[in-house]
Amino acid sequence: MTGFAAAITGIGLVTPAGVGVPDNWERVVAGRATAAHAPELAGLPVPMACQVPGFDAARSGPRAAVQWDRYTQFAVVAAFEALAQAGFTAGEWPDSARVAVVVGSGAGGTATLEAQHAVLLAEGPGEVSPMTLPMGLLNMAAGQVAIELKANGPCLAPCSACASGASAIGMARDMLRTGAADIVVAGGAEAPVTPLYASAFARMRALSRRVDDPETASRPFDVDRDGFVLGEGAGMFVMESVEHARSRGAQPIAKVVGYGASADAHHVTSPHPEGLGARLAVRAALADAGLTGADVAYVNAHGTSTPRNDAVESAVIRDLLGAGAAVSSTKGVTGHPLGAAGAIEAAFTALTVQRGVIPPTANLTTPDPAMEVDLVHKEARHGRVEVGLSNSFGFGGQNTALLIAA
Repeated sequence: MTGFAAAITGIGLVTPAGVGVPDNWERVVAGRATAAHAPELAGLPVPMACQVPGFDAARSGPRAAVQWDRYTQFAVVAAFEALAQAGFTAGEWPDSARVAVVVGSGAGGTATLEAQHAVLLAEGPGEVSPMTLPMGLLNMAAGQVAIELKANGPCLAPCSACASGASAIGMARDMLRTGAADIVVAGGAEAPVTPLYASAFARMRALSRRVDDPETASRPFDVDRDGFVLGEGAGMFVMESVEHARSRGAQPIAKVVGYGASADAHHVTSPHPEGLGARLAVRAALADAGLTGADVAYVNAHGTSTPRNDAVESAVIRDLLGAGAAVSSTKGVTGHPLGAAGAIEAAFTALTVQRGVIPPTANLTTPDPAMEVDLVHKEARHGRVEVGLSNSFGFGGQNTALLIAA
């Protein structure tokens, strides 16, 4: 392993599996799915989703419920959890430390924009909230995290569809490697369980139609998979160089050792049929880390539960990593939280290499024999995992691969 290693010293999670790392890890390792009928989607063709249970906006701060979109609320709560785990307090940074924030999102404050568009049509422009843009813009989760943490370094908001959160983590590592920042708070956030998004994905036939049994609808790599279940949430990391972490006595949870990105340059929604872009991203991450496919023991797959994505990704994993890597998709539990997915799944990958437990793929009852990879299902596996790969692929053909080491 010859690449630059960025230490992960804090992780924060807000997902349909729970609020906080302990609840998330327990449910993901148990393989307990979260999909259910969603009140917001009642009457629509696909009225189910994976939603964060019992989330209290007040946890984000006194202004959160009325001045922040739900995706921003998720990001701030997850960021504070990561900060506490890393041993930092907001605004009390080490002397002269340059603290950056990078939070990716694919949709941003879509719930706010949909609600205010309805106000515009029903009541006229004079009733549109003046907070519409500060709540709805794609960069506002990053901006509010920086404000709440009093982080004065670069503040960025990458958008690469469902790869956005993973892109943010890769960008954070590059900032540490080049010396642009000493500490980076990075991840992704999304809250797309809205009528417009659900209707649009349903019209594309991207969503599972297993509405009579929603809990089993998200079933990556299963022979009966028929689409993904819309999810929401946030995953946040505190990252710093290994040397910086050691200098303050911090113990890294894991390290980001490789980052690769690519474009399919093929189609706005469908993956390249041979997985060209995915292959390029994984190869780039391996080269960046100075590793080979044989070094990777676990893959947290993008694994959306759509027929085409799962087939293409499994072929890429088989060809580049061989038969030695165990593969699972935590979307069986969380559904697909779009731009937050890459950060949430990178967090699960980091916890896997730290704890030596590989989560199973929930609802994978009959593995598709065409996959030809070592699919983890039914129950978690235990054993040392030195290196894990987290894949994220987005509409527009945008791909990100992250290598995370113990």
